[in-house]
Amino acid sequence: MPKVKVDGVELEVPAGATVLQACELAGKEIPRFCYHERLSIAGNCRMCLVEVKPGPPKPQASCALPASEGQEIRTDSEMVKKAREGVMEFLLINHPLDCPICDQGGECDLQDQSVAYGRGSSRYHEHKRAVTEKYMGPLIKTVMTRCIHCTRCVRFSEEIAGVDEIGALYRGEATQISTYLEKAAKHEMSANVIDLCPVGALTSRPYAFEARPWELKKTLSIDVSDAIGANIRVDARGREVLRILPRINDDVNEEWISDKGRYMADGLGKRRLDRPYIRLDGKLVPVSWAEALAAVAKIAPGNSVAAVAGDMVDAETMFAAKKLVNALGGSLLEGRQTGLAYDCSNLAAVNFNTTLNGIETADAILIVGSHIRWEAPLLNARLRKAVKRGAKVFVIGPKWDTTFPAEFLGEDADILNLLPAHVWAALNGAARPALIIGGAALAKGALEVGLSIAEQLKLVRTLDDGTVWNGFNVLHMAASRMASLMLGYAQKGGIADLVAAKPKMLLSLGADEVDYTKFADSMIVYVGHHGDKGAHAADVILPAAAFTEKSGTYVNTEGRVQIADQAVFAPGEAREDWTILRAMADALGVNVGFDSFDELRAAMTAAVPALGVEGLADYGALPTGVTGKAAGTIAYPIKDFYLTNPVARASETLQRCSAELLHGAEPQAEAAE
Repeated sequence: MPKVKVDGVELEVPAGATVLQACELAGKEIPRFCYHERLSIAGNCRMCLVEVKPGPPKPQASCALPASEGQEIRTDSEMVKKAREGVMEFLLINHPLDCPICDQGGECDLQDQSVAYGRGSSRYHEHKRAVTEKYMGPLIKTVMTRCIHCTRCVRFSEEIAGVDEIGALYRGEATQISTYLEKAAKHEMSANVIDLCPVGALTSRPYAFEARPWELKKTLSIDVSDAIGANIRVDARGREVLRILPRINDDVNEEWISDKGRYMADGLGKRRLDRPYIRLDGKLVPVSWAEALAAVAKIAPGNSVAAVAGDMVDAETMFAAKKLVNALGGSLLEGRQTGLAYDCSNLAAVNFNTTLNGIETADAILIVGSHIRWEAPLLNARLRKAVKRGAKVFVIGPKWDTTFPAEFLGEDADILNLLPAHVWAALNGAARPALIIGGAALAKGALEVGLSIAEQLKLVRTLDDGTVWNGFNVLHMAASRMASLMLGYAQKGGIADLVAAKPKMLLSLGADEVDYTKFADSMIVYVGHHGDKGAHAADVILPAAAFTEKSGTYVNTEGRVQIADQAVFAPGEAREDWTILRAMADALGVNVGFDSFDELRAAMTAAVPALGVEGLADYGALPTGVTGKAAGTIAYPIKDFYLTNPVARASETLQRCSAELLHGAEPQAEAAE
């Protein structure tokens, strides 16, 4: 490890570190625009200039200069100060004075650094250049005259997203950043360039002119649009959620988020259930809470009751519903709405055991029945890293654009029963082989075959460094799935067991993907927040809170327990889910054992201790001696990436994305355009 001096303080830095990283280790702040920790080094903004000895007597770009033994680095010399002032002056020559009307105002790197490192006045009086606007789709608003050509958006598209959608045109002063042929950016993570842009060139189109950052209340939460459990920040003003941004968590989402998770925020205020309803003469009629609970009591189901959990439900709601069903004498619980029925007796067999962070180091990967770009876009970015390190990827299922080299083996699940020789050899010869089974493959009996392959190939092994590698993974698509399995929401025959039982009362916890025609003989009580499929089929609707309107525990596909906080209050007469279930218990004359949220959470963690500890849950070892046979043509369950849940389907932004990006509709011009 080389030793360097930063402003007179000597320290050791890791081999391969840059001078900029050495300065940061010494606690010195180095201004930058083009440099980003997760992107390749461009070295084109020149804002990170420092003085380095030995070396030429001039400032040097610290982001592109390797730290080496004996360097003396100055970050505060007069030379550095004047150099940074000069660079900032050049950057501002053509930058428009848009700050009062720019959405980046208040969280703009250019604003902050011009105050901290720039001159107090300008010496330039020539006309500023202007750049024609570029259309980048329904999510990204562009004002390219503000662009300082840091190329962060270009590097993100190429390196992280894996699609060459954004690039630089022309040279010198004429340089412009644009999408290919000025078409919309279609990648599922395209809006991350908004966070990366250090100026106001790329901002959020749906959020345009909505609020200033200092007006917003910021709450830490979890993305429930898929099973990855990305860490997010919910920004709200009053009772309205205005935007959702990613938080940094290197183990889960790094600092990215999918476009669906970001933009379903505007669906939280539309198509909402804000008062109770009961069905009279075939029509849903608004009623008071007392009347709705009286209607529930009138069902008098006895022990003929079942509960089905939706894809976005928190663990506390599912536990409260389980206590209610058990108190009534029932035991029918299911969370797999679409009919999946796989063995859940060992949760290690249905977990993403390699972890999202660990999959980056795999060197041979077999994906079975998963369209990963649509089911888990953030995992696709991790797989790109593995391929960059030399991993070979094989896919069983219909073809999709993987954004990395992959060999498609066919669409029949039967291929998994006898893998081609070269695939078996690649997995068998790999130091870190991995198998990923998606929902489409689970429907074709692939779980048992996958476990058999895991045993034969020794996917669980001890590596040379002493760590244990577990290459067996199941990729779920629902944010609630792992928590529901931990709480016992899994019948042996799946939801078919509930249909066969013909329960007198079916308790639907925001379950909007169920085929309710099969429950024609049941009274359906829907506890949810949007007027979607479940509400249309319900006999009694009890309006509940969305994920931003309550605290809750979520478990992602790798078994990571995470807690979300309440950001806003539910609209109208809607209540938090646990209070509704507690009131139902009183109406039905049973005791569920809790009277407050704290008591509910304490009871849940007592019953399932893993849910009380944030971090990866320990599910034990994989089962051995499992055999089975996969058969049938694989068909991916997600047909429209943008409209997979009731909140997304209520979002005008995501409806527009679906129409324009997936179905080829003409872009909708805004009034100002």
